[in-house]
Amino acid sequence: MDKVGIKEIAAKANVSIATVSYVLNGTRNVRPQTKERVLKVIEELKYKPNNIAKSLKSKKTNTIGVIAEDITVFNVPEIIDGINEYADRYDLHIVLTNLRLHKRVGHNYSNIGAFRKYAENAVSDLLAKQVDGIIYIGIHPRDVTGLIDPGDTPIVYTYCYTKNELSIQYNDEQASYDAIEYLYKKGHHRIAVITGLMDSIPSRLRFNGYFKAVTDFELPFEPQLIKVGNWGLESGLKLTKELLELADPPTALLVMNDVMAAGSLRAARSMGVRVPEDLSLVGFDNREFSDYLNPRITTMNLPLHEMGYSSMRSLLRIIGGDEEHAAEQVPLCVLIERESVAPLVD
Repeated sequence: MDKVGIKEIAAKANVSIATVSYVLNGTRNVRPQTKERVLKVIEELKYKPNNIAKSLKSKKTNTIGVIAEDITVFNVPEIIDGINEYADRYDLHIVLTNLRLHKRVGHNYSNIGAFRKYAENAVSDLLAKQVDGIIYIGIHPRDVTGLIDPGDTPIVYTYCYTKNELSIQYNDEQASYDAIEYLYKKGHHRIAVITGLMDSIPSRLRFNGYFKAVTDFELPFEPQLIKVGNWGLESGLKLTKELLELADPPTALLVMNDVMAAGSLRAARSMGVRVPEDLSLVGFDNREFSDYLNPRITTMNLPLHEMGYSSMRSLLRIIGGDEEHAAEQVPLCVLIERESVAPLVD
């Protein structure tokens, strides 16, 4: 049932969602005229019962628990929206728990011991509510193996990794590669990069993509064109100044998040370097503010909504006993072309 849901059937047949469910599952008697009307609509809409949804009907609560590490961090709301879209389509209930980790531990995400109790308490609360499964949403892609124990309750992770359970992720390496290819096709050969912290999985993967693209397109690979930032605006500002002060500065710059890219813009402006006329700039994450800067930043958009949707679909497959086909391939990151890149003019 990818297109048509029980809600659509109920609306067209002018009955309640519960009545449609009774007709589909034969769990209660429905007046013959009503049943006939519902069946006619089902036939018209070409509805095909979904085995996953049917398996959920046998569960106790028809409820999915969602643990968000912090709903104030940019990636989380879009992932939750994807989860909610799937839940609405299949008439599922969501119980959301916000761990508020960013406020509790700052950027100290790798220290699992600092917040393990908050995660464990959230799991205990959800299990007490007899949820059928759990989705855990990270605020930074990292290994959280051993953080929690959901027991026999199915769990899927997204925007973070584990060694033991299914994790739904986007492709950081390909996204970085695509960004460099885009700049290369615009005529740029001296392309610098400002990474995030190198103990970060996204930083390493994005750097791998950068290096692969530099190798494939036979671009200069010079250590002075590689700067390691800390994800913050000030590091973007400082490191971009260092790049622009080189005797042979780059003509293009890939910055591994939009916050640092905003710092890069500020640095260029302070040094009289025009973006994109003198320096082309590509950011990462498609943060909302990137569309309001001057110039508007070209950036890589993460498929966050799709990650949430895919996490729900994968979890329901596990609940339905189809673990073999639970893994989901989410769409690739997409470059959002704005005003911060220009073709290189000799």
